Amino acid sequence: MKERIVIGLACLFCLAACGPKKMKETKVEARPFPSAVVPIMIEDPNQRVTYLVQHYWDPFTAPDSLYFSDSLHINGVMADEVEKQMGTFATLLQQVAPEGGIKAMERLFARMDGFQEAHPSANLFEKLNNLVAKYFYDPNSPVRSEQLYLPYVQRLAGSTRISATEKQRYEWEARTCALNLPGTPAANFSFIDTEGRKRTLYSIEADLTLLIFGNPDCRACQEIQQSIAAIDALSKAIKSGQLKVVDIYIDEDITIWKARIPDYPKDWINGYDPDFIIRTDLLYNVRALPSLYLLDKDKTVLLKDCTPEQFFRALGL
Repeated sequence: MKERIVIGLACLFCLAACGPKKMKETKVEARPFPSAVVPIMIEDPNQRVTYLVQHYWDPFTAPDSLYFSDSLHINGVMADEVEKQMGTFATLLQQVAPEGGIKAMERLFARMDGFQEAHPSANLFEKLNNLVAKYFYDPNSPVRSEQLYLPYVQRLAGSTRISATEKQRYEWEARTCALNLPGTPAANFSFIDTEGRKRTLYSIEADLTLLIFGNPDCRACQEIQQSIAAIDALSKAIKSGQLKVVDIYIDEDITIWKARIPDYPKDWINGYDPDFIIRTDLLYNVRALPSLYLLDKDKTVLLKDCTPEQFFRALGL
């Protein structure tokens, strides 16, 4: 079944199509996006997807193949088509083990850098940087992943192709993306709960903890509450104590939080950050609300700043 799914995706996005013949001279006409081809000797579906994402951009960034570039074209391909391919690439990376995804992002940067070294006047480096940030770092992207963006932005921060201002920006992004990565212990913090008690994240005992940084007036936060309440399996897990939901208000106006306490689910643990250290001390890189983290019983991060869909999928729902 997995093989059919992978093959279906490959067909859907035309990933097995042959790329166009390489041409050394600049061409003005738009061309199709040159797709990577998975060797036929790789038969395992997971290995095929891993190979595909790690070589996804190779034909497009071949340094001996220069095509026309302007505001509408990136190395001969229409800019909107290149963006579509970035979306496909980001989606496929969700099927790959983390180490494979990290290698794919490292290779993408290396290929871009090599192409720009050969063709300094091309716009490929700048345009792909913007697309990578849009799909992997923008807090509104449904396929965002700071874990995958980190190896890319670390290399970008050390690049000689960026300005001093850009270097500071990318160094900051690399620093914050490195916080609370999957597989590392979540940063502990204190909070005040609805009964006025001071508690800590690590004092919460459960097989799984869903940590939410939210706001009672946030529509997306309200939708998450409704989604969780609508799933019987989650309601049972919360009732039994296997899953605990810890919702923390991190803004400064505590009166808003106190006024809305009755609106929180009674079986959740709700509180606020009394010292405002979660944001100011950068314990967590909360760039938009809500921000969701899934933790195991030892408070190791399983999912960082995940979407509700990623959370549900991790629990097999």
